[in-house]
Amino acid sequence: MSLPNSTFQVGVVLDLDSLVGRIGLSCLTMSRSDFYSVHSNYTTRLVLNVMDSKGQIIDAAASALTLLKDVEVDAIIGPQKSGHTNFLVGLGDRAHVPIISFSATSPFPPQTPYFVQTALRDDAQVGAIASLVRDFGWSQIVIIYEDSDYGNGIVPYLSNAFQDVNVRVSYRSIIPVSATDEFLLQELYKMKTMQTRVFVVHISSSIASKLFPKAKEAGMMNEGYAWIVTSGLMDLLYSMDSHVVDTMQGVLGVKPLIPRPRKLRSFANRWKQKFLKDNPSIFQAELSLLGLWAYDTLWALAMAAERVKFREPNSLQNTGAINSFNLFTPAMSQTGPKLLKELSEITFQGLSGTFSLVNRKVEPSSFQILNVVGSGERELGIWTPSRGILSKGNINVTNSSKKSLRGIIWPGESTVVPRGWEVPVSGKKLQIGVPAESGFTEYLKVERDPQTKASKVSGYYIDLFDSVMKALPFAVTYVYVPFEKPDGSSAGSYDDLAYQVFLQKYDAVVGDITITANRSKYVDFTLPFADGGVNSIVPITYDDPNDNWIFLKPLTKELWVTAIALFVLTGVALWILEHRFNNAFRGPPSQHAGLIFYFPFMSLVFAQRERIMSNLARLVVVVWMFVVLILSSTYTASLSARLTVQRLQPAVTDVNELIKNEDYVGCRNGSFVIHLLKDLGFKESNIRSCNHPEDCDEALAKGSKNGGISALFSVMPYAKLFLAKYCDKYTTVGPTHRSEGYAYVFPKGSPLVAHVSRAILELTENGRISELERQWFKNPTCKADDTITSTSVSLKSFKTLFGITCSITTSCLIVFLITYLYKNRDFIRRISNSSITIWSKARAISRHFEQRDPKFCGSKENASSTFPGNLGPSVIVPVSLEEMSDAAGDISPNSQQTDAANPSTV
Repeated sequence: MSLPNSTFQVGVVLDLDSLVGRIGLSCLTMSRSDFYSVHSNYTTRLVLNVMDSKGQIIDAAASALTLLKDVEVDAIIGPQKSGHTNFLVGLGDRAHVPIISFSATSPFPPQTPYFVQTALRDDAQVGAIASLVRDFGWSQIVIIYEDSDYGNGIVPYLSNAFQDVNVRVSYRSIIPVSATDEFLLQELYKMKTMQTRVFVVHISSSIASKLFPKAKEAGMMNEGYAWIVTSGLMDLLYSMDSHVVDTMQGVLGVKPLIPRPRKLRSFANRWKQKFLKDNPSIFQAELSLLGLWAYDTLWALAMAAERVKFREPNSLQNTGAINSFNLFTPAMSQTGPKLLKELSEITFQGLSGTFSLVNRKVEPSSFQILNVVGSGERELGIWTPSRGILSKGNINVTNSSKKSLRGIIWPGESTVVPRGWEVPVSGKKLQIGVPAESGFTEYLKVERDPQTKASKVSGYYIDLFDSVMKALPFAVTYVYVPFEKPDGSSAGSYDDLAYQVFLQKYDAVVGDITITANRSKYVDFTLPFADGGVNSIVPITYDDPNDNWIFLKPLTKELWVTAIALFVLTGVALWILEHRFNNAFRGPPSQHAGLIFYFPFMSLVFAQRERIMSNLARLVVVVWMFVVLILSSTYTASLSARLTVQRLQPAVTDVNELIKNEDYVGCRNGSFVIHLLKDLGFKESNIRSCNHPEDCDEALAKGSKNGGISALFSVMPYAKLFLAKYCDKYTTVGPTHRSEGYAYVFPKGSPLVAHVSRAILELTENGRISELERQWFKNPTCKADDTITSTSVSLKSFKTLFGITCSITTSCLIVFLITYLYKNRDFIRRISNSSITIWSKARAISRHFEQRDPKFCGSKENASSTFPGNLGPSVIVPVSLEEMSDAAGDISPNSQQTDAANPSTV
């Protein structure tokens, strides 16, 4: 016989008029009876105190308060709905009584240690649903959910799961709990006008009983549609009327995977008999997952009570004062915390699987993938967190090729996997936006009927888009809508036109729309159908053969200056190398300067007659003659061409020159080229719009100084057409500024992007795009005169040759100076060690260098060689110590003696 304090009072708060409430209560009573039948020797007993919440939150709170104050329960099983949990948990938290719910599946439970969730939370199934959508290749879905705590709780988790698999939620349909048939039908027709044909539904069975018949009525349960329902609705499928189930044929659903042991089958038969007997008004019933959770919940609670053993009496709470609020302050349970502790540590194999709580909630499990067929459901496979989706016949196979689901019956009794999207078939055509003005009518032309005001669009871009749409594997109806104001002018820039797709005013945009990073933030582009790039177009200027300064034009200014500097360097080098050995390089200082310029310049015509004595100088001359030969040949060829053939050259050759001079430049109004020019460094005030070829021609002809522009920046397709028309007046200069090509614009996540891109590739490969180009753009009729583009020879062409020449000349000078310093090291050392000033030392060394090398004094060549203008042979005058003293100051006696002893050093 059990002791009095071994009886534990347990409250039950359920909506007894609902099917879930009745099933739950039936399973609770059967679980209690089965538990004590199996454990008849236990000394504890649970007593159930059932209260009816009537589906109302106030009644649920009142029932819980009655159980806590009057019955002084040690635990409460309930509430039934997620929306009621906050109120009951608040009371249970104050009374230290655990609130245990087997049916509240909200992912956002109250944050209190006294709330226990023995039902699997709704967010546990989002991984299975996202995997299902991904495996079928659907790129966008619509979420339909009821506006309640139950419906709203799962939406953030669903959105994140779809984002992880790169699936876009194109629309969220919120269904009020009290939605009427008219509202549901209106919402369904609204979704029917959208492209998405995959719907994920998270609603209660009562709303589903109205939604799916209306979806059938709206024609949305036909072939091409896909419906996925969550576990809450799938678990109660059997409870719905047969006509509702008939409208759900082909629906997919997920439900937690429950083992099916013999014990469960035996219990299901017993429960069905008892339930139908206790509820004669219900003719058909099946054991639900919620019933199994209720059964395991009470079983676990009975095990916890047996571990606690004794029930302690409640203690009154000290509120500090007696007032009306004491009516809502129940006594504090001494047994509730102990029950909660033992319940959290219990693990056993229940009817719903392994019962084990982690942080007061059950662990996520695997899910069944089900298909509504006939009057019930058919299992297709399972989903596990680690292995994903596995088909029913290959659950134990690890090969990924065996994971695809088979034998699915889709809405409309179709066996073909829905594409997931369709062009709306409600009579609405796709609205294709086009620019109101394109500049070149060959590309795009918008004509308006003055009477009907109707617009007619034609051009290469239109024919190309029509060909692309015809290449799609399905039919698409559309109409072109110019982006214009009522007066026919453009309604904005190209960025504004692309943004209209984001605002859902257009379904797509066709025309010369360039792919840019900014636009890709709010729209999607197809593959480009035309090359990108921006060219600089400038006027052409012609060389005048009668120009007085035409002889200077064959070479650039930099090359002229460098060549003259090299002439002087060569003359100086030869003078240094030959001055001490060759009479032809001696004489008065004025004649030295003349010889420095005379010898290199006379080498242009090979007219120099001075003989070279030293080998180093001969090497310099040989290299220099080679340079002169190449330079003079190049100059002669370039000048001859300028005088015999008409030559042209661009008026501007560098973009930086335009920026530096602050010249005006032109581009299409509203084009992305404006941003490109700003990035290059042009001021916005120096950028002028130029839309039509004729306007651009007129502006370029005027030039910046006369109110026009110095250069036109245009995308490559338009630049080619413009130059074909004005090939004798303009040309392109500088590099092509890189940009992406032209592409079609669609909304973010539009499934048409992939299909249209594939069609563009197909037309490119089969030559259809090239054929359209030939039809629209014939060979240019403009024939320029036989001209040759003129460019002066630049320093870059001679950089290597001049570098070699300078290196050899400099090397020869270095070798000569080192030799001179070594041979005269005693003299140089004596001068360096003397106490005279630096200037005097330099004069002494200079006068010493001025003298002829003694080894060449008797040479016949030197004796007979004269510098032009010399009166006779040069006379070698030795430098005496006295003269050196006069030039350099006082030198020590020791130094003079050394000089006298070695006269050859002077």
